[in-house]
Amino acid sequence: MDTAYVTSKGQLVVPARLRRKYGIKAGTKVRFLERDTEIILQPLTRQYIRSVCGLLEDAGPATPELLKERARDRRREEARGGKSRAR
Repeated sequence: MDTAYVTSKGQLVVPARLRRKYGIKAGTKVRFLERDTEIILQPLTRQYIRSVCGLLEDAGPATPELLKERARDRRREEARGGKSRAR
């Protein structure tokens, strides 16, 4: 098990073995997830992004639903007497 100390600035050094294993380099964005009493660090690398691509079912383009929602918002604004910005 690898351990590290948090600095007075709140910084944490990820052990070299884990940086190499998970492709963490300078500038890699890391997401912090809270799960019960744990904090999970998830590096957002290209490898991770590729691994989650395609996990969600493709429901087709969202444009028709967004246009309907926009029209509802416009009608709601007009009913309140305001002018709609979106056209």
